[in-house]
Amino acid sequence: MGFDSTFLGLDAAMPRVSPAQVDACVELEYVHFTVVLDTVRRFARVTGVNLDGAELVDVPRVGDRWALDERVPADQQAGPEIYAANDLDRGHLVRRRDPVWGAPAVAARANADTFRYPNAAPQASGFNQSKALWLGLEDHVLAFADANGLRLSVFTAPVLEPGDPAYRGIRIPLRFWKVAAWRDGDELAAAGFVLDQAPLVEAADLGPTAAGRAGVPALGPFRTFQVPIADVAALTGLAMPELIDADRFPPTLLPAGWRALAEPADLLL
Repeated sequence: MGFDSTFLGLDAAMPRVSPAQVDACVELEYVHFTVVLDTVRRFARVTGVNLDGAELVDVPRVGDRWALDERVPADQQAGPEIYAANDLDRGHLVRRRDPVWGAPAVAARANADTFRYPNAAPQASGFNQSKALWLGLEDHVLAFADANGLRLSVFTAPVLEPGDPAYRGIRIPLRFWKVAAWRDGDELAAAGFVLDQAPLVEAADLGPTAAGRAGVPALGPFRTFQVPIADVAALTGLAMPELIDADRFPPTLLPAGWRALAEPADLLL
């Protein structure tokens, strides 16, 4: 159960919450992954999953049977009421297939574990149902790391900012981050990414909900960037010095800022 920091054969610890965040957070272990849930914002501050590409199991996706985690009070999770009667998708943070490896019974349990609300965050339906680059980043990094054991540790979460738009008692995150780590010989290597679903132009609400509350805040086109991992740490307030030291983002590009990604060939690994 839970994320293993030694999975890659060297230290690749999960990012840690700051002292200011720790009192609001609870750590939830699942099969092959861990979610650190912010019980105030009701979304994950950080998730970490161990992915063994050589032992992945194909478990069919039969419906979306999302459930609350009984270890946490329901009012501390962004549950089904957030996604009812609107165009928001329950976006997996730990991707459904990533922890689904090993013995068949273990893989089946891991698959079911990904359908817990602490592992979800609202995403625009057009994005989450597409084959956008963001959904395949782990695959591209895994292919690059093929010669080094087909193993990854992946960390993902929304960027929880005070200015996120309010909706049904929560605030909808407009940006998400991801760091993928792998072993390169005897060294740790890593790459950081940010997904932005903030609206680029003002747009109308999607209309009143069944509960009669305000419409869903406008969500814009999805843009994916490769970014310095130090920027991810600054955005989130999480400590991740091991990942910052292992970053493959070329220092020569730092003055130019974030690198927009349109296709896998744009990745710098």
